Amino acid sequence: MSASNPTKARRIAVLGSTAVGKSSLVIQFCENHFVDSYYPTIENTFTKTIKYRGNEYTVEIMDTAGQDEYSILSSHHASSVHGFVLVYSIASRSSFDMLKIIRDKILDFTGLENVPCVIVGNKSDLNIQRQVSLEEGQALAQQWNCPTIETSAKHNENVAKIFDLLIATIEKAHNPPPEEKNACVIS
Repeated sequence: MSASNPTKARRIAVLGSTAVGKSSLVIQFCENHFVDSYYPTIENTFTKTIKYRGNEYTVEIMDTAGQDEYSILSSHHASSVHGFVLVYSIASRSSFDMLKIIRDKILDFTGLENVPCVIVGNKSDLNIQRQVSLEEGQALAQQWNCPTIETSAKHNENVAKIFDLLIATIEKAHNPPPEEKNACVIS
């Protein structure tokens, strides 16, 4: 692309229950390796440049501490963020149920009816322990009008695709396609 195409900056927050693999996904995406040991995250920020449809995006990814129904989602996570990665573990029903609470908190903070987000069912390598079906993830995504994807941070399956889907969703929200002009004219 030409030099006149500036890099766009996008802030993304990765949210979900404790131990669903938020940090593993972010580290796999940004640093190309899987972190096997688990240390509860306080909060980390990673930056990566990605290309989407010929544009470069500097993506600042906030890897957050695990949320539960009592944790306070900071206004920092909701107000200055362009899009959200909402992560659950396919092997944890409670982490899937928690997404509704997290999304409600985001909507409360932003005052919006909808926010750009991607629902991520992580740990697809634990299919034998599955508690949440692929169809349930798809139904929730349809309800919220957002994409969903199942991933494995451990095997680096679909990890980069999360961020491609989210950038596409953010861009669609910020730059909606022009409305179709109806050919019917009444005079």
